[in-house]
Amino acid sequence: MEPLGFSLEDRYLRRAGVDYWHLVRVVVHPDWESVRQTLAGAGAFHLFTSHGGTTYCDVKYGPNDVLVFGRESRGLPDEILAAYPDAWRVIPMTAGVRSLNLSNAVAIAVYEAQRQLGFPLGQV
Repeated sequence: MEPLGFSLEDRYLRRAGVDYWHLVRVVVHPDWESVRQTLAGAGAFHLFTSHGGTTYCDVKYGPNDVLVFGRESRGLPDEILAAYPDAWRVIPMTAGVRSLNLSNAVAIAVYEAQRQLGFPLGQV
């Protein structure tokens, strides 16, 4: 969802070491309403936030669920969180320790969802 905060140009992706880009179907939405409408028929929304909620591993993920992460610096906008108060997910961290960066949080959550679903995308 715009604004992205990073570039999708090939040269930046190559520099970041993204070697799976050919497997990804990217859709950039102008705003949250566009995301919501496009994914209206999907499964449950899971909004990852440091503000609390259900621990990410205590959630049962479905095959069509949507995992939503905010910006690393600010997280998800308050209006999105307010619209889905039962969908808040948290990754517990030690108090006083710097939080996880966005890519680590995404990896943790996506891997748990894949684990619960029996790794439907395949295993190495």
